[in-house]
Amino acid sequence: MLNNHTIEFKWAMVFSVMTLLWMVLEKLSGLHSTYIDYHLYLTNLYAIPAIWIFVLALKNKKMSFYDGIITYRQGLISGIILSAIIALISPLTQWLTSYVITPEYFPNVIKRSVELGYYKTTAEAEAYFNYQKYAIQGIFGALVMGIITSLVTMLFLRSKSK
Repeated sequence: MLNNHTIEFKWAMVFSVMTLLWMVLEKLSGLHSTYIDYHLYLTNLYAIPAIWIFVLALKNKKMSFYDGIITYRQGLISGIILSAIIALISPLTQWLTSYVITPEYFPNVIKRSVELGYYKTTAEAEAYFNYQKYAIQGIFGALVMGIITSLVTMLFLRSKSK
């Protein structure tokens, strides 16, 4: 079983490293501090490398494992497995982000969200902006977005029957 999914494991690691590098980029650009007001909008650009890595992973599976001929179903299964692996790794990725890369993010976003009136109290903001919530969101987000990306990508990558 492991040999059948080596490609998915490899690309899940690539995806996780890219995620950590993205968090470093956000921190260095001030999106977790000075320019935190823009974080809500600019963090969505993360979708570009995330989708790109998914496409590369599924192309790699098609070419290396299926010798260039892959059905929609085979690709979708590969994408679901990739999504599941990423989801399993995401709590660790979130922990590294929250406690190693940018431990100031939660205090900064909590303070600013109360100042802007998104939350009435600090306690309300703390209930939303914390490692546990983000770890859970990361798991479900990885599964949902990965499966959606796989569903769409395989429309283009599947081998057409003659």
